[in-house]
Amino acid sequence: MFDFIRTNQRFMMFILLVLVLPSFVLIGFSGYTNYVSGDKDLVKVGDSAVTLQEFEMARRNQLEQLQRSSMGRFDPEVLNTRPAREMLLESLVDRHVLVDIATEERFSVSDGALRNEIAQMPDFQENGHFSAERYNQLLAASGLSARDFEQGQRGELALQRVLGPVRGSAVVPEPVVQGIVAALTEERTVRLQTFPVSAQLEEITVAEADIQAWYEANRESLTVADQVAVQYLLLDEEVAVQAVGEVAESDLQAYYEQNKARYVTPPRVNVSHIQLSVAPGASQEDRAAAREKAESIAQRVKAGPGSFADVAREESQDVGSARDGGQLGWVRPGSWPPALEQAVFALPEGGISDVVEGPDGFHVFLVNQAEAERGESFQEAREQVETEVRRQLASERFADLAMRLTDLVYDNPNSLEPAAQELGLEPRTVTGVTRNGLLDTDVVGNQAAAASADAAIFEDPRVRGTLFSAALLQEKANSGVIEISPDTLVVVRVAAFEPAHVPPLEQVKGRVETALTAERAREAARQAGEQALAALREAATDAGLAEGFGDAMTVSRIDDQGLAKAVLDAVFTADPQALPAYVGVEGPQGYAVARVEAVQAGAGETNEQLAAGLAMELSRTWGMAEEGAVLQQMRHRLGVSRTSDAEAVLAGEEG
Repeated sequence: MFDFIRTNQRFMMFILLVLVLPSFVLIGFSGYTNYVSGDKDLVKVGDSAVTLQEFEMARRNQLEQLQRSSMGRFDPEVLNTRPAREMLLESLVDRHVLVDIATEERFSVSDGALRNEIAQMPDFQENGHFSAERYNQLLAASGLSARDFEQGQRGELALQRVLGPVRGSAVVPEPVVQGIVAALTEERTVRLQTFPVSAQLEEITVAEADIQAWYEANRESLTVADQVAVQYLLLDEEVAVQAVGEVAESDLQAYYEQNKARYVTPPRVNVSHIQLSVAPGASQEDRAAAREKAESIAQRVKAGPGSFADVAREESQDVGSARDGGQLGWVRPGSWPPALEQAVFALPEGGISDVVEGPDGFHVFLVNQAEAERGESFQEAREQVETEVRRQLASERFADLAMRLTDLVYDNPNSLEPAAQELGLEPRTVTGVTRNGLLDTDVVGNQAAAASADAAIFEDPRVRGTLFSAALLQEKANSGVIEISPDTLVVVRVAAFEPAHVPPLEQVKGRVETALTAERAREAARQAGEQALAALREAATDAGLAEGFGDAMTVSRIDDQGLAKAVLDAVFTADPQALPAYVGVEGPQGYAVARVEAVQAGAGETNEQLAAGLAMELSRTWGMAEEGAVLQQMRHRLGVSRTSDAEAVLAGEEG
């Protein structure tokens, strides 16, 4: 069963979605108004309501789906915000609206339409056709009966008919599409003159009073979030390898012999032959005649080795190789009968064998090329062999260590020392871990988690979420064993908690000075750029290319040539009737003046591929907008109103 689920993950995810979304399955069209009753109504929708219980169930399902799709690496705090709760609540309201309208207007789906929809689902198809066997197999694996699944699908199709035609009817007029394509493909030739912040830095001086004033004016921007210092134990592959004792020499030798093909390339020979076939059950006289002829051929080719290929074409009864002068190609030990292998591997390169009897007749062999065994002896490969053996033993040791670590941190919930001592693990400590990330060393010092070799562990939202749970934050208890990856486990505990605060000036003086210097340098760059721009615009004539501008480049809205978006937007605001035109833009790296020298109209009518794709995307976007507008009218018609309980839930005060 589990193998089946693993090989059909996409369908199983679909089934899970079907099972967890509110009123998604098991209710059919006639039951759309039967929602789970809750103890509090959050939003009134006509005669029904979105309840607290329904909202909480949807939140749990949403979190489970995101955790599943991210392999457990999703940070639950992402959903613990008012915008996230608003979005979820509004989606539930929209679904209630659709259900009420579908019920009121008696939207329905015929059996034929339902069958066609299910038959077109890729998960139920084999070789491009619907498979009843696969259909039943997948439903059985998901725990659904065909009746339940089809009821759910019938209801979903009915809901789609409420707004589906609205989206599908949106079509952008051709002139609009052509106009947008022309705008996107219009080209402008520009040159840039830049005034970088870096060029101003050396000229900037900052006084102590300036630093103090900036610090006082920008205290909030310097706030350091709630943070914890973390003590932790790490169990990974390297720890398990170190826990493996000495490996016996005999075990290393046995491993080498069992895996010799990984260290040694066996000998091989490139062979040609002449074969005289003998049919099974042939008489002694026939066999003797064949041998006699083979011996005659052997004497002939030994006397003139250069004639082997020609003789093979004339005399060999192996039709397949005779055409190629007897060529058989490369042969390795173990691929031929022993008698034949013994004969060919005994020959030197260029050697011709005597007659060799095989299962299908008599052979004369020529060794065209010979390669001896090559590779590493046991002593040469010993270091690699020991590494591989130790890693294999470590994998077994790792499983044992993991079990013992789990037991020890459970039995000693308030200290990592017992587990560290018994398992030989080194307790480690880092600082500067917040709910949402890691603080830099210039904020928390050299023990910052961000600068440690284990930074990736604390970047994992599961670890940070655990550290800021009540059990660890308030009770200073050990966490359970957290699996970062199959070969990396960690146990953490909060060594110290520091609430959000603004550091004293002495601690952040360097950061303040750097920020203030950069701020003044940006201002100096802006002023220099604006002065240059004003001078260029006020010049009575354009005396050729102004000094300081770079090479010309041709840009469009769909081919920016690496220009920053702000610069590109400014270039396309320039008046094409007054060229050259100059525009200026301030950015984080400095100020840029763009000289627009030429304008080439866009190919609105000739770029058919772009027009086709754009028309499809615009129609889809327009359709979504129309669909949203119709949905808003439906909400207004039914009457949608939030209760005071909804505001409390959205504010995170309950639920």
